[in-house]
Amino acid sequence: MPSQRHYSPLDQLLLQADSALRTLLPFSGQPDRLSPASDKPECELSADDNRHVAGLMRINHTGEVCAQGLYQGQALTAKLPEVRERMEHAAREEIDHLAWCEERLRQLDSRPSVLNPLFYGLSFGIGATAGLISDRLSLGFVAATEDQVCKHLDEHLHQLPRSDAKSRAILAQMRIDEAEHADHALEAGGFKFPAPVKLGMTLLSKVMTKSTYRI
Repeated sequence: MPSQRHYSPLDQLLLQADSALRTLLPFSGQPDRLSPASDKPECELSADDNRHVAGLMRINHTGEVCAQGLYQGQALTAKLPEVRERMEHAAREEIDHLAWCEERLRQLDSRPSVLNPLFYGLSFGIGATAGLISDRLSLGFVAATEDQVCKHLDEHLHQLPRSDAKSRAILAQMRIDEAEHADHALEAGGFKFPAPVKLGMTLLSKVMTKSTYRI
């Protein structure tokens, strides 16, 4: 999404609505990068394995919906142009992840979570609030959030069936990208959250993962 520095409040509202629709409407986001699973062979999964992998990919898809909401909210209220541009760039990369997860869910004959609009709205509000407080807090929130995402991806990579090369390739590339987002946020001056705050974020993330695994 282009920088919003020269847009009126109404223009910004329309741009945010467009971003929300492209995030929440299935298969509407256009990735810049080819899915890392595109050259991987499909495998035969048992009914239980297929259901489990679909649940994991649904969690990761909702995680990308949350990331979009977070970054878009932060970009809307960021004070420094370079911070806003950083958020917008990260959001564009997250669209790749969103599209890859959607495609894999379709291949598994499954669907995204019906709770995505709720999580997008909550994430957008958190991101916008953090941006209003300070850019340093906003960047720190990105770093802490991406750290949580990396932990989830590590767990999911461990749980995937060995034969599922497609899902593994997607999550592995996502893991690389998310770690880079966290590092860049800290390098840009992001605040390092203390352990109690990270623990609270972990508990909140468990609510998301538990609810979207099946719903």
